[in-house]
Amino acid sequence: MWIANFLVASSTTMIMPFLSLYIETMGNYSTEYVQRWAGFIFGVTFITAFIFSPIWGRVGDKYGYKPILLITGSGIATSIFLMGFMDTVHELFILRLIMGAVTGFIPTSLAMISKQTPKAIAGQVLGTLQTGNVTGSLFGPIIGGMLADTFGFQYTFIYTSIAIGVATLVVFFGVKEVRQTSKKAQEKEFTRKEVLSFIFHKRVLLTIMIISLLVQVANFTIQPLLALYVNELTKTESVAFLAGLAFSATGFGNLLATRNWGKLGDRIGHDKVIMMLLIGGAILFIPQGLVTSLWQLVLLRFLFGMAAGGIIPCMAAYIRQVAPISIQGEVQGYNVSFRFLGNVIGPAIGGIISGYIGISSVFFVTSAILFSAFLLLWWSTKKDSEASSSQSKIGQLTKAR
Repeated sequence: MWIANFLVASSTTMIMPFLSLYIETMGNYSTEYVQRWAGFIFGVTFITAFIFSPIWGRVGDKYGYKPILLITGSGIATSIFLMGFMDTVHELFILRLIMGAVTGFIPTSLAMISKQTPKAIAGQVLGTLQTGNVTGSLFGPIIGGMLADTFGFQYTFIYTSIAIGVATLVVFFGVKEVRQTSKKAQEKEFTRKEVLSFIFHKRVLLTIMIISLLVQVANFTIQPLLALYVNELTKTESVAFLAGLAFSATGFGNLLATRNWGKLGDRIGHDKVIMMLLIGGAILFIPQGLVTSLWQLVLLRFLFGMAAGGIIPCMAAYIRQVAPISIQGEVQGYNVSFRFLGNVIGPAIGGIISGYIGISSVFFVTSAILFSAFLLLWWSTKKDSEASSSQSKIGQLTKAR
C-alpha cells in the first residue's frame, strides 16, 4: 500500500506545478484570467469528490476497500490521460469535474489501514503510510517540472496516467484486505442517519472535521498559484522545474516529521498534536508572503512541511480511536468530504484574492485561517473537558446519595 500511495502521490503532483502554465497555452489570456481559472480548475474536481467520498466509505465498510481502490485508481489514470488532449479551459474544467467522482485513492487507503490497525499504534502506522504519500509528493513536482520543460505538458499527462495505472496493478496483485468477521461487527449495522448523529454528538470529532476543511482551504489557497509566484521571484525560463522545487520542499519537510508526529499523538493525544501543528503552520505562512528570493520561499515551505506533516495522519488516528469499527470507512469518508470541500473553496478564494490584491496577500489570509482552526479546536477540547468533568461530579454526587 505504501508503494501504491507513493506512485499515486508522485504522479498526481506532477501536474500541480504547471497547471496554470498549461492554461496559458490554451489561449491569449490575461494574468488575472489565468489565476482565476487555475483556482477553479484545480478545485472543481473536489466538488464531486465531496459528494462521493462518504458513499465510497459506506460501500467500503460493507464490501471492502480494495475494490474501491481499483475503481478510483483506474478512473484517475483515465482522467489524467485525457487531460493531455484538452484544447480549451472549459473542456479541462469539465473533465476535472467528472474526475472528482473517482478521486480518493489515498484517503481510501488510509481508511483501509486505519480499520485494520490497533488503536494504540494508529498514529505511528498511519504516519508511516503517509510517508508514502509524502515521498511521492516530494519527487512528483520535480519530475513533473522536468518532464514539462523537456517534453511538454501532453507527454507529462500521459506518463502520469501510466504511473497511476501501475499503482492500481500493485493494489490488485499485492494488497490483501483483512475483513472484520466477528459476530459483534456483524450484529450492529448503522444507518446513514445514525452515523451522522454519532458525528454531531461528538464535539471534538465534529470539530476535527471542520478543521479538515479549514486546513485544506489554507493549503489550497496558494498551491494553484505557486508557479506564478515563483515566476514573479525568478523570471527564468525553467519556471515549471523551479515551481516543482518549491512544491517538493514542503513534501521533504513532511517526510522528515510525519511519522514522529503520529508517534507523539499516540503518546500525548492526537488532538494536542493537531493544535501544535496548526499554530506552527499559521506562524510559518506569514513570512512566505514577504520573501524576496526563491531560496527563502523554499526554506519556509520546507519548515511549513515539517509543521504540517502530521495533521492528516493524526486526524485519521483520532477517528480510529473514537469511531466504532463498523463505521470507520463512512466516518473517514465524511472527514475526507470536509477536506475535499476545502479543496474547492481554497483555490477559488486564492484565485479571487490574488486577482485583486496580489499573490503575496494570500499567504496572510492562509495564516489567519490556520490560527482560527487552532482557536476552534482549543475551544472545543476545553468545552469537552468541562462537560466530562461535570458529568463525573454528578456521578460522584449520585453515588454519595
